[in-house]
Amino acid sequence: MDKTMIAYCGTYCGVCEWREATGCKGCKANAGKMFWGECDKAKCCISKGLGHCGECSELPCGMLQDLFNDPEHGDGGARLRNLQNWKNGRFTYEKLGELAQDSTKSEKKD
Repeated sequence: MDKTMIAYCGTYCGVCEWREATGCKGCKANAGKMFWGECDKAKCCISKGLGHCGECSELPCGMLQDLFNDPEHGDGGARLRNLQNWKNGRFTYEKLGELAQDSTKSEKKD
């Protein structure tokens, strides 16, 4: 697993289908300014000097909980499990559910 592709929110950018097509270098390299816009989760982590949201004492905060529970972008807990694993030094990732992936694909096409 390429640790530079760990996103602040628990997503793993290394498997993103849009990364190459959009020239995206990943969440951290882009400082949260993604191809779809600026990420409030990334801005929060950067302001606190954290490597990812799993290092935050407020995990899961309201912003993350809203993301996790979102009907279109929710992930069945995958991001939270990723963040907990990364915090504990287990550098693996759980792929986001199909609904979260499909929603990103349809947004990019619009």
